[in-house]
Amino acid sequence: MSEDISTKLQRNRDAIDAIDHQVVDLLNKRVVSDGGADEATVLAKVVKFNQGPLSDATLQAIYWALMIAGLDPEAQAIEPSIVDELDLEIVNLLNQRVRHAGEIGKIKHANGADYYDPTREAQVMAKVCSLNPGPIKNPTIRSVYREVISGSIALEKKLVITYLGPEATYTHQAAISNFGVSLDYRASKTIHDVFSEVESGAADYGVVPIENSTEGAVFHSMDMLVESNLHICSQVYMPIEHCLISQSPLEKIEKVCSKDQALGQCREWLRANLPDAEIVDVVSTAEAVRIAEETEGVAAVASALSAQRYCVKIQERGIQDRDDNVTRFLIIGKTHAKPLGDGRDKTSLVISLHDEVGALEKTLQAFAKRGINLSKIESRPSRKKAWDYYFFIDLVGHYEDEAVQAALQELKGHCPLVKWLGSYPNLGILDL
Repeated sequence: MSEDISTKLQRNRDAIDAIDHQVVDLLNKRVVSDGGADEATVLAKVVKFNQGPLSDATLQAIYWALMIAGLDPEAQAIEPSIVDELDLEIVNLLNQRVRHAGEIGKIKHANGADYYDPTREAQVMAKVCSLNPGPIKNPTIRSVYREVISGSIALEKKLVITYLGPEATYTHQAAISNFGVSLDYRASKTIHDVFSEVESGAADYGVVPIENSTEGAVFHSMDMLVESNLHICSQVYMPIEHCLISQSPLEKIEKVCSKDQALGQCREWLRANLPDAEIVDVVSTAEAVRIAEETEGVAAVASALSAQRYCVKIQERGIQDRDDNVTRFLIIGKTHAKPLGDGRDKTSLVISLHDEVGALEKTLQAFAKRGINLSKIESRPSRKKAWDYYFFIDLVGHYEDEAVQAALQELKGHCPLVKWLGSYPNLGILDL
């Protein structure tokens, strides 16, 4: 008698849960065991151990995520062969996990499920963090499992992710932070191009910046959300550390280039340290580094990754005016994220109002009387006529929630425009 679908799903899920218990435990043992090998040796070793189906590149990304955090300060020198046994067991368990995930994927995709499931990923991250006794920090566990999930997806379908480029921009880093290294990344020249690539089917998902904690909203992304039929599937918060990057020393810099948002986030530092330098807005932080690479006396404001990518020296690190400088990025696509529940979802809307007394108050009451928390409301000119505005709203809850549905129905009775932009896991900075 053949195994029914629900039984098969549960069997594979139970197997994954058991494997995750073992993997998290072994990872914590690994970081307190110093076998004396350098990073290159460890990466070569795990490739040697790998029997698939995970790719060698994915396994190296998993171990790189672990090694970035480093060994625990209390790590003990141990016989290299014992560390090898730990690594072999970790590699074998991860490959077993991927096989079980593949079995689940075959069943779900046959029934129309999406390959990228941000809600399920959030549940996995919460689970493995709950299993973690330390000393590994939860962000490291999440980074490791980000690559595990990325490798699993890549075995089922090599999703194409487009982002506001060029390569090595903060948006590129946000894309990899969300999807892992195992998928196919393609840079787009503009935010409009990111949306167009996903709308046309040339890319499965897109990544765009939407707001910065210092400089505020990215208006082009907001405008495209109004115009496009794509949905917000997920979000990424990324702490931003800007560097001053140049072939020339600080005292010889005459011009500073970067994207307008990056320049704005470093305005006070530039005024204090380079008061006579010309400030030039360019299309991206990576383009600024390319210019600095070619021209003496020119500096770029960009990430350390951009400096590494273009082999240009970092003259100063951490030049942003605020240490808590964070940018929020959106994942856009044609799919919808399922609800997490328990107040862990966010819904984004855009509405317009009639030009009449009490219009905004009436709108806010539709949420207030149902106990719906609005985490953000921001106006933006509609560009249709003078002094006509759209209002972008983020609220706690999911589109499928009964209270949210009732509020939206009420809004449709008195708002000219009510557009749902997406519902997705409400993961904050601490969840990354």
